[in-house]
Amino acid sequence: MMDGRSAEVIRYPFPEPPAAGEVTEVAEGVLWARLPLPMALDHVNVFALDDGDGWTIVDTGFDTRKTRAVWETLLAGPLSGKPVHRVLVTHYHPDHIGLAGWFQTRGAELVTTRTSWLFARMLQLDEHPLPVAETVDFWRRAGMEKDLLARRAAERPFNFCDVVAPLPLGYTRIAEGEVFRIAGRDWRVRIGNGHAPEHATLWEKGGPLVLGGDQLLPSISANLGVYASEPDADPVHDWLESCVAFGAHARDDHLVLPGHKLPFTGLPFRLGQMIENHEGALARIEAHLAEPATAAECFLPLFRRPIGETEYGLALVEAVAHLNHLLHLGRVERELNADGAWLWRRKT
Repeated sequence: MMDGRSAEVIRYPFPEPPAAGEVTEVAEGVLWARLPLPMALDHVNVFALDDGDGWTIVDTGFDTRKTRAVWETLLAGPLSGKPVHRVLVTHYHPDHIGLAGWFQTRGAELVTTRTSWLFARMLQLDEHPLPVAETVDFWRRAGMEKDLLARRAAERPFNFCDVVAPLPLGYTRIAEGEVFRIAGRDWRVRIGNGHAPEHATLWEKGGPLVLGGDQLLPSISANLGVYASEPDADPVHDWLESCVAFGAHARDDHLVLPGHKLPFTGLPFRLGQMIENHEGALARIEAHLAEPATAAECFLPLFRRPIGETEYGLALVEAVAHLNHLLHLGRVERELNADGAWLWRRKT
């Protein structure tokens, strides 16, 4: 939720995004392009950095025919026919790593964090015709409505390989504090967590540019989700901790190049705002839990609006994440009801 000061502090130097197959130069040798996504958040930003004899691209979009076609247009046109020799992936989510393997088969080096590569390669190989038992049990414990649970348990779930190209063996690891050179600039790696483990952000040394991925977004909140793979995780803690750590380096003049929405300035304010947004959500949920409720019954206090079926999955994992954080803080407790769902209540 944006507050009244946002329009005064957060600025958008490039108020219109580039059209499909076109680019906007946001700094010398740094081009911004947009790729389509088939969902409510209908785009992902990618950036191409000019290394002289080729390009380093940051993030890739989904592996779809439509996205590949946009890339072919970009490569033949605005990218001047020069090869992509390096793909830097901020984190393992499919809209960011989906075509990394495709670029690798065309000769590019993949650069990312170790956790991102391991997660992406594992998930790309982990295809399921139906949800596994652990996922169905996770949904049940989160309080998914019975008819919806039965329907989703019988449907082919989203599989990572649906939109992520196979990843060949081999990548180059980046880690916290490392500095490397792209497009005539030195960039320092700073790692965030919460939205994705070991999410890389890159900060231009001595300059204003920050490649923020989904860790640093201007006007929407990155999803913080808990899944059956780690049902007791606390990504809200990780996110808040990362916001505080980034705050030590953020400047008002930083031009953040985010994974979605528009490039922006006003990063210190935005980091504080992101912390306050989650603290507010936690307080609303805690108040709501004066009476016992499942995670699925916490959507309204968390999001302050109704949640439709297309948003339901992401909403559910985010509700669990906030409840887990309150549990780790000792502010709520839970017990299983007769249907096998956790009932959460505020501690008195």
